Amino acid sequence: MKQKIFVFLNAIGIFAALLLLWQLVIWLGHVPPFMLPSPWRVFRVIAERFSSLAESFEITATAATFGLLGSIVVGVAIALIFAQSRWVRRMFYPYTLLLQTVPIVAIAPLILMWVGAGWGAVTLIAFIICLAPIIANTTQGLISVDENLIHLFLMHNASRGQLLLKLRLRHAVPSLFVGIRISAGIAVIGAITGELFAGSTSVGRGGLGYSIIYALQQLQTDYLFALIVAATVLGFLFYFVVSFFEWYFLHKWHESARTPEVE
Repeated sequence: MKQKIFVFLNAIGIFAALLLLWQLVIWLGHVPPFMLPSPWRVFRVIAERFSSLAESFEITATAATFGLLGSIVVGVAIALIFAQSRWVRRMFYPYTLLLQTVPIVAIAPLILMWVGAGWGAVTLIAFIICLAPIIANTTQGLISVDENLIHLFLMHNASRGQLLLKLRLRHAVPSLFVGIRISAGIAVIGAITGELFAGSTSVGRGGLGYSIIYALQQLQTDYLFALIVAATVLGFLFYFVVSFFEWYFLHKWHESARTPEVE
């Protein structure tokens, strides 16, 4: 308990020091507010425009959530196919890596042209950017089962389906959560990137990315910083939710999620 309190107080202290450093830069450098607003101005605009921030937060969170969930379903299905055949894996697995090498900003205009502006395009962009880590990590977990365990299952006349579902898939759960953790962070990035291009179907109403463009055009730097804070909070929220589910499903049987014992 004392260790947790110490970690919490340490985090608060570092945060306060960063805010003080931010304010000192403004004072000593005589930085005008339109270039770098003070922390107080950012906190004030968060309070004044909390409703619009919350609406943009909800829109981006929804698109990122659906993109992440879709990537999990499709990514696991593709990984299961790859795990069944080494030939299929060698033929098609390299193409999934193209999703990581092609910059999302390069294909976002094409998606906008094909799907149209709005929520659908934003969700699709978040889905594409999240898919590769899910496929890569789940496939690695499925094919990394100990050969002795496979032979043990075969000795008991296990079918191909039983071998896949009861051995390979369960063995791949920790690797799957590694991929989900990676995708959870970039899902928010993908959604905001999509909103920068796809914008919104309603004028004056959109997610964080849409609002960032609006604030930048209006030179509302304090509101722009408030949107950055909201995007950061959303990224942390996704990470902590995934971390909780990882702990919930793994802490009873896998070392990676167990709480270390205090000596």
